[in-house]
Amino acid sequence: MRMRRHHQQDEDTGIDLTPMLDVVFIMLIFFIVTSSFIKEAGVEVQRPQAQTASPQDKGNILIAITADGQVWMDKKQVDVRSVRAHVERLRVDQPDGAVVVQADQDARTGLVVQVMDQARLAGVQDVALAASTGAL
Repeated sequence: MRMRRHHQQDEDTGIDLTPMLDVVFIMLIFFIVTSSFIKEAGVEVQRPQAQTASPQDKGNILIAITADGQVWMDKKQVDVRSVRAHVERLRVDQPDGAVVVQADQDARTGLVVQVMDQARLAGVQDVALAASTGAL
């Protein structure tokens, strides 16, 4: 008599993706936590050139001043008198950040000084004026 052997495949032969998904989610959380978000001013200005300009490393609050006297923060046009309130609100996210004023080379000096003064009144001690590197 001949015996038959029955091979039953009770086990699932599929690939278990659960550990891979766990690793992907952990990596996603890591990248979100370690990334720094820079808030843009919202408008491009033609910065003056300076030979001694140097980049700043820490997180910054950007304020742009156009040649026609518009002040931009966080991609919105703001009034000069409200710069202080906006800086105080943005400092909640970046308490040790500096304020960088990106003034157009044709912007009025008086307006630039007003904006810098409003940032100082908001409690920011590090107020910088942005410049492009290069020969004059």
